[in-house]
Amino acid sequence: MSESQFAQLQKKLGYKFKDTSMLETALTHSSYANEKKKNRAYSNERLEFLGDSILGMTVAKLIFMKYPTMSEGKMTRLRAELVCEKSLLALAVRLDIGECILLGHGEEKSGGRNRPSILADAVEAILAAVYLEAGPKRVEKLIIKHLMPQTEISKIERTDHKSALQERVQIKMDQVLSYKITDESGPDHQKSFTVQVSLNGEPIGSGTGPTKKEAEQMAAKAALDTIRS
Repeated sequence: MSESQFAQLQKKLGYKFKDTSMLETALTHSSYANEKKKNRAYSNERLEFLGDSILGMTVAKLIFMKYPTMSEGKMTRLRAELVCEKSLLALAVRLDIGECILLGHGEEKSGGRNRPSILADAVEAILAAVYLEAGPKRVEKLIIKHLMPQTEISKIERTDHKSALQERVQIKMDQVLSYKITDESGPDHQKSFTVQVSLNGEPIGSGTGPTKKEAEQMAAKAALDTIRS
């Protein structure tokens, strides 16, 4: 990793380390530490452990404060959306973290520089390093900047019809939803599934999609449309 890459990463992150060795540790994969015959504490594993907890706690607090009327179920789904590997990977790509990670030769050759788990772990390790150097408020600012998009609520409401249906039917006691595949067609590379959703054994919606999960979502959407009409 060159000095210019080091500087560019900090610029994109929006935080300049006073102790750059903290950032270097956050970017050191265990394969590099093993290759250099260093102990495990030399790698970013401990920082990643801390960063995972910091990220979850901070995002939970931000959601709680930002959306005072949001239900527990929606808060849980939103937190999961923001802290998942996919979200952290997208941030790692925007920051070009893959170019800066220190990897062992074997991990480098096997594509470790683009491996989602390695990149996501590095993001968590960097957040932990900022936390240790500058405290929780500084980490919170970075999380707001990089991981709290304005459209997250509409995204969840648009895609998670199953949870929305579950919340809707739970208004009454003893309501049981069930999903059943009623049709499956097409070749393996282009499958189509049809799913029927029932409430207390009575069909209330049906949907089709390229995967079982997507078909369930479409069935839940159809049921919601019926209930709301």
